Amino acid sequence: MTANRIDAMGRGSMSEVSSPVFARHHERNSIAMDGGADEKEGGRSESSSATLLDMELDDGPRKQDYLDVEKQAGDGSRPRDKFKSNRARLTIWMTLNTIATVAIVFTNKAIFDDPSFRQSQVAFATFHLFITALTLYILSLPRISLFVPTPMRLRPMLPLATTMCLNVIFQNLSLTYSSITFYQIARILFTPMVALINYLFYQKSIPRNAAYTLLPMCLGVFIISYYEPKSTHHPEAEQTSMLSVFLALTSVFIGSIYTVWIASYQRKYEMNGFQLLFNQAPIGGVMLMVLIPWTDKLPSIQTAPVDKWVLILFSGGLAALINLSQFFIIAGAGAVSSTVVGHVKTCAIVALGWIISKRPVTDRSAFGVILAITSIVV
Repeated sequence: MTANRIDAMGRGSMSEVSSPVFARHHERNSIAMDGGADEKEGGRSESSSATLLDMELDDGPRKQDYLDVEKQAGDGSRPRDKFKSNRARLTIWMTLNTIATVAIVFTNKAIFDDPSFRQSQVAFATFHLFITALTLYILSLPRISLFVPTPMRLRPMLPLATTMCLNVIFQNLSLTYSSITFYQIARILFTPMVALINYLFYQKSIPRNAAYTLLPMCLGVFIISYYEPKSTHHPEAEQTSMLSVFLALTSVFIGSIYTVWIASYQRKYEMNGFQLLFNQAPIGGVMLMVLIPWTDKLPSIQTAPVDKWVLILFSGGLAALINLSQFFIIAGAGAVSSTVVGHVKTCAIVALGWIISKRPVTDRSAFGVILAITSIVV
């Protein structure tokens, strides 16, 4: 799903995405979907040592590449009034982005809860990638011109597009076979995993104090991973199995590689996150579309519930809204504020997921949830 991501994300975006990938392209985290979503946008220093914040915001667009929301108006309005107007507009976009990112997770979960759609993972990811491509194409048109597209040759984009497709599919699989709370908490591991990959393969370190903050984060996720499959909470609440843990950790691993590669591609080709996604999304969509006859069992239009088709269209609309709002958030608030928005989205998804699962507060995995959430907020 491309509301990781992108955080999100980042972020996302995809972006978390997205779907989570949008928010993570983000966020992601958000971000992107699901194109992000679940991405975490901002610039990066070229020094050999990176801070934790730099690392988390590696895969996003740079502020100066987008709208100049502080552009002087020609009507002679006072600076204070203009500041209030921009701040109010930015608050609206942040609110829409948060609502859309939270909604797309629960919407996609409702879609995958239907057995007739569980075997359509590739088709669903293809749909979101094409929605992302269409959204970015519209936003790049001269009349709108929120960013300037930079065409890339196919060959160098294939590895990144392939990783993006795997990232989206495993995020969807993780959401399908996990509770929403566990799915979102597991995604917190993106930060320590990206730090580890950067250290092992790029010799980029983070400050010791920042590294210490990753320890309770990992411990919290470990506690949840251990107790979640053993949970005996309300019989109507969704159970998380060892398969869920495997899919979640695999999704984090692939997503972390994708995040690091995005940063590498941005530096190498001097492109921002949206220019890169503009090239990836259609390639990924075509790649996945070719696989659908061999991987998916598509539901019948006549027999599948009508409300599920409505939810699928709604999910696509949310993905487009996440992508659009992310432009204005980065342009108006910058990377740090975007990270704060990502934390708010994570807390909201975890809290709502816990409430919907009807778990008691005394559930043993609750300590892990609190520990993991506290580690990303503090």
